[in-house]
Amino acid sequence: MNAQDQIAQQISENDVVLFMKGTKDMPQCGFSSRVAGVLNFMGVTYKDVNVLADQDIRQGIKDYSDWPTIPQLYVKGEFVGGCDIITEMTLSGELDQLFETKGVSFNKDAAEQIRAANA
Repeated sequence: MNAQDQIAQQISENDVVLFMKGTKDMPQCGFSSRVAGVLNFMGVTYKDVNVLADQDIRQGIKDYSDWPTIPQLYVKGEFVGGCDIITEMTLSGELDQLFETKGVSFNKDAAEQIRAANA
């Protein structure tokens, strides 16, 4: 199975996938840490894919999404964005709306705590 097939499989088999540097328990860059931190704090169940473990996946996800940076978040097969977009969506409440629309479980109180802390 090539990298594109592996990526497609991860995205189709998991409701929420974060392609990141490191893992959700041990992120290895600040941007990946920020997105994983938001998802972890909000109690979202997600698959983390460490792009540092496989150079083909690291380049392949950039080609797959036509997006040049990592991390990259997918929800129910849809590319959502990278760190800046996820941060903006979290603070505006758009990420809550996306999760609600897609039927992804998350802690609404935690999301509101993030917004309150950044107000």
